[in-house]
Amino acid sequence: MKTARRIVSTFIVAAGALASVPLALGQAGTTVNDGDWPNIHGEISSQRYSPLDQINAGNVADLEIAWRFSTKGFGRVTDYVNPSTPIEIEGILYANVGITRNVVALDATSGQVLWMFRYQEGDRFDEAPRKGSGRGVSFWTDGDAERIIDVSPGYQLVSLDAKTGIPDSDFGNNGIVDLFVGVRNGDDPRYAYPEIGLSAPPLVMNDVIVVGAAHRGGGRPRSKFNTKGDVRGFDVHTGELLWTFHTIPERGEIGFESWITGNDITGNTGVWAAISGDPELGHVYLPTEAATSDAYGGERHGDNLFSSSVVAVDIKTGERQWHYQLVHHDIWDYDIPSPPVVADLPNGRKVVMSVTKQSWVYTFDRETGEPIWPIVETPVPAGDVPGEWYSPTQPFPTLPAAFDRQSFTEDDVVDFTPELRALALEALEGLRFSAGVYTPPSLKDSPDDTRGQLSLPNATGGSNWESSALDPETGILYVPSRTQLGVMTLSKYAASDLDLSQGFGVRVPRVQGLDLVKPPYGRVTAIDMNSGEHLWMIANADTPDRLTNHPLLEGVDLPRTGIPTRAGIVLTKSLLFVAEGTGAAGASPIFRAVDKQTGDILAEIDLPANQTGLPFTYEHDGKQYVALFVGGGSEAAELIALALP
Repeated sequence: MKTARRIVSTFIVAAGALASVPLALGQAGTTVNDGDWPNIHGEISSQRYSPLDQINAGNVADLEIAWRFSTKGFGRVTDYVNPSTPIEIEGILYANVGITRNVVALDATSGQVLWMFRYQEGDRFDEAPRKGSGRGVSFWTDGDAERIIDVSPGYQLVSLDAKTGIPDSDFGNNGIVDLFVGVRNGDDPRYAYPEIGLSAPPLVMNDVIVVGAAHRGGGRPRSKFNTKGDVRGFDVHTGELLWTFHTIPERGEIGFESWITGNDITGNTGVWAAISGDPELGHVYLPTEAATSDAYGGERHGDNLFSSSVVAVDIKTGERQWHYQLVHHDIWDYDIPSPPVVADLPNGRKVVMSVTKQSWVYTFDRETGEPIWPIVETPVPAGDVPGEWYSPTQPFPTLPAAFDRQSFTEDDVVDFTPELRALALEALEGLRFSAGVYTPPSLKDSPDDTRGQLSLPNATGGSNWESSALDPETGILYVPSRTQLGVMTLSKYAASDLDLSQGFGVRVPRVQGLDLVKPPYGRVTAIDMNSGEHLWMIANADTPDRLTNHPLLEGVDLPRTGIPTRAGIVLTKSLLFVAEGTGAAGASPIFRAVDKQTGDILAEIDLPANQTGLPFTYEHDGKQYVALFVGGGSEAAELIALALP
């Protein structure tokens, strides 16, 4: 393993103006109750909720763009899609911009740049598995010092003075901690650097910085000897390593017995999503990913703890408090994609909820890890891939019911017209249907002449990193999800030493561009987490023109279909805001205000481009703003802020 010389620079604009900014108080600087947005998801609890209500059902249709900030010129090349969520503290926004993940401070009422910090990581950046603008930064204060905490594309932890953007000289080595130091399976003479990085912001809680780990997409890993995705805690003052939690246990540690083979060589099992916590309990809730590789586990027989699990660890020591594995021996890429949502429900329960790609919400007592509703180990089918190991059962929640589709059989094939259905079935020939959420992958060249298994949801379906929103006053959870068919197929990848990897060349069939699964293709579901009952569901978008004007659908009265995108949402005291997101044909730059109780659309606001980052809200100088990154077209990504006239 080699480490690169660190070169960083800070650009300061109008730093003197910051001297008058009041100190943010509290553990994370402030709270949403003070009108701020101090975390990627609002608070450490990850509820994506703010009690602000200056913008309400009576005036939301009057929203207009208050200011806009372009990322053009930030980074080596233009960044067209910024998926990050800025944080806001006492009138200042802190955000990642540009593909090299610059950190900027902006005036929250105008978008004026106050300072910029720039990473210069050379070939360490070039080889990084997680480049790009990332998903946001974190904040810490003790009521005096204020720090912005970030992780670079090259996997370096930085602490910046929030007033100036200058690295904290008391933290690490001149403000930076090299996160390559201490990783397991990091020294491989075939590669210049360990395959490890991070896009999500670290968690900062109780004076500890908790840093997760991400890798390249795991469908075709470069090696079965991949870097292990351990989670580590660092002192927020000094950068000193306080603890390491082994997401793949070593001999003598809890969970080691769940590995029949491959414990020593297997990597991944990181936490690439954001992380949540309970400061009073001192619990950090880790949403882990699958082990190497996403679709084939022939090198790692066994259940493979702590992959695809919710793990509660102590913030001060990193010691495991409890865990629950949501997927045994994950071969579906069912990583837990978002931070578990922490809540005190109106019925008195203190819970943590994991919203998943499988389209289930797993709900636990957050102190003990006991399921709120029974989770039943249920027999699931085994596959026929040589060398693979299959878990005979998987945990199925009994409540709430799944919020999106979990199988793809002939009954799920699109049937707008008999002609279209016949064409769809013809296009699907040679692919296996899936009777359930745990139908396993199959070979590209299978002895039965099939070339893969159809998967719904798949690795990009259900819920993902965009997360959900929880109303603490009602206990209602709002879940955006994506209904998109995938194909799980395995073959030998010549560039990897794994026996099998995700196969090339087998695409999801379409008929003249039409999806072959019945709509809706994207939705938002409201679930009462007091009872586990669904309240309503709406499509996440109107029926796109490519369907209404399609020649095969001429004369068909189509329902509101939605689109298979990752819709971003944010919740206020009176409104649910839903954007359409990106990633699918037909996505529109429309931002909707929705009635939280009924799902009725109250207003539609035109955006200059499609939503790419998650929406958030804050108040400063008596004015509430709703802001988000937009882009995805031919112009540089922009941060726009909406407000009332």
